[in-house]
Amino acid sequence: MTVPPAALALLRSPWVRWGFLAVALGLALWYVLGNREALLRAAAGLSAAEVTLVVVLGVLYVWCTLLAWRAVLADLGSSLPLRAAVAVFGISQLGKYVPGGVWNVVAAAEVGAGHRVPRSRSAAAMLVAVAVSVASGAAVGAVALPFVSAGALGAWSWVVWAAPVVVLVLAPPVLNRLVGLALRAARRGALEHPTTWGGLGRAAAWSVAGWLVAGLQLWVLCGALGLPLTPRTFALATGGWALAWTAGFLFVVAPAGAGVRELVLAAVLAGALPGPAAGLAVLVSRVVLTLVDLAFAGAGLLLARSAGRIGAGSPPLRP
Repeated sequence: MTVPPAALALLRSPWVRWGFLAVALGLALWYVLGNREALLRAAAGLSAAEVTLVVVLGVLYVWCTLLAWRAVLADLGSSLPLRAAVAVFGISQLGKYVPGGVWNVVAAAEVGAGHRVPRSRSAAAMLVAVAVSVASGAAVGAVALPFVSAGALGAWSWVVWAAPVVVLVLAPPVLNRLVGLALRAARRGALEHPTTWGGLGRAAAWSVAGWLVAGLQLWVLCGALGLPLTPRTFALATGGWALAWTAGFLFVVAPAGAGVRELVLAAVLAGALPGPAAGLAVLVSRVVLTLVDLAFAGAGLLLARSAGRIGAGSPPLRP
């Protein structure tokens, strides 16, 4: 997670900021356009109502993720209004599509500085929010244990067995220590306001709600492609999605986990849905969520530009 000081200095240049956003946007669009044929093929088999529901659920999932991050940021000492939160979070999410697994944290710190959030606090909030997502995703993923054969996951079976252990990271004494170590390694200073049980509880509640919404989206897609819509298959879709997201996050060299999550989800769904149909459902879900990320980033850019927060120098803040 260490980012060289020279790289941080460069990111504070307006030209480099816009260049970074352009590269991240290009990579996200490249992923969508690269799968356009499969996406159109899947859309042809969905009704207008199903397409609308899938998109709405995608927006709700990202909104839950935003609210979880906002709850963490407030717990650490910076309460942002919704408009400012959308601007910071929306733009920072483009960093997920740049390989390395760190650029959304850096982007959140730089954009947050324009809203008078200290960079160290922004970085800490994004780190904690990611930790909450991973831990809650691992917990929700454990729901899949009664329905998924570890052998079916092949090389990714370790995600199932590691899931219950990851939840321990959410304990404030453990999490505060880990985030503090990460901030020191990134030369961001120490936590000014350690996380609390209440703040983490609110963030975890929003994260779990997000996993349930994402699972519902995948369940609807799979149902349109032949999956029986039962409580068992809902648990399978939700737990499988959470496990796949966790695996994709840990595989940091893939932009936003692209490819990894598809492999894990296809393996989870293989026993309940034919291979090609499972892969198609996963791909549609992934592309829809990428488009939603782009929409949130666009909204964030508009809000930031209207407030004069992008392209101008950041106010003097503690690092």
